[in-house]
Amino acid sequence: MTTSAGSPAHGDRDLAGRNVAADRYVIELESDQRMNGPFGVAGAGPDSIAGMATVRPAAVAGMFYPADPHELRTSIERLLTAEPSPEIDIRPTMLIVPHAGYVYSGPIAASAYRLLQATADIVKRVVLLGPSHFVEFTGLATPGVDALATPLGLVPADHDLTSKGEALDVVVPGSAAHAREHSLEVQLPFLQVALGEFTTLALATGDVASEAVADVLDQMIGAPDVIGVISSDLSHYLDYETACHRDARTAEAIIGLRPDDLAGDDACGRIAVQAALLLAQRRGWSCRLLALGNSGDTAGSLDRVVGYGAFALGPET
Repeated sequence: MTTSAGSPAHGDRDLAGRNVAADRYVIELESDQRMNGPFGVAGAGPDSIAGMATVRPAAVAGMFYPADPHELRTSIERLLTAEPSPEIDIRPTMLIVPHAGYVYSGPIAASAYRLLQATADIVKRVVLLGPSHFVEFTGLATPGVDALATPLGLVPADHDLTSKGEALDVVVPGSAAHAREHSLEVQLPFLQVALGEFTTLALATGDVASEAVADVLDQMIGAPDVIGVISSDLSHYLDYETACHRDARTAEAIIGLRPDDLAGDDACGRIAVQAALLLAQRRGWSCRLLALGNSGDTAGSLDRVVGYGAFALGPET
């Protein structure tokens, strides 16, 4: 079932408007925790979950992506194998990927995550940034938990990166910003399939200068086992032709590392995207376009579309 462009199919809803599939997943997770302890979720090994105390449950399973673990893994594997991995002349150190429901932006996101599959034996830590759609705050917010749950299992928080981040004035614990947020959560299942086990520093962006975010990224990204993932859609609710022109212009600015050419309505994750471009400028990196499209190309109406782009940034090889 499809809804407005850029929104996920809502699935089964009860009379109060709650998503039954998502609620059912949370209930099953809580039941599993009662029976097997707080980490009885398939996919997280005992070494990676030792000492954890708090978990952010999946908020949009059954809405933005399948709540059933087998269906979810199968759908992602199908997306990742739909096309060959792109050949690029840079070492991907940061990715920009969309965050709509998989039925809409999944093919675009997959073009970026295919690159990660070849680095699964190297990349073990992910710095993940995405905009806060529901909660207004200043700075960058960590989820303040020990792990993030998806139907595929738990993703442990990287405590070293978290401690390093929260030592900065601009980064604070902010579980409220993460509670309903989909921009970060939808990336996790893709990362779980592409990388296997990894740890993450998930940062929601609030009212903050892109230069300050670039400073944070500068301190977090450098080791070969760390990659940055910026979650952002492009234009919103334009007609198909207008969106194609707008998003092509935005893509040119991103490829050209021109953060000042991006306006607020060019990308919902503009601040983090600009920060990634600033970091690329500082380090002499390049950017490559992997895929560009919109919801009209996949499952949405052509009257009101949401744009999606996938990009890789890093040093030239």
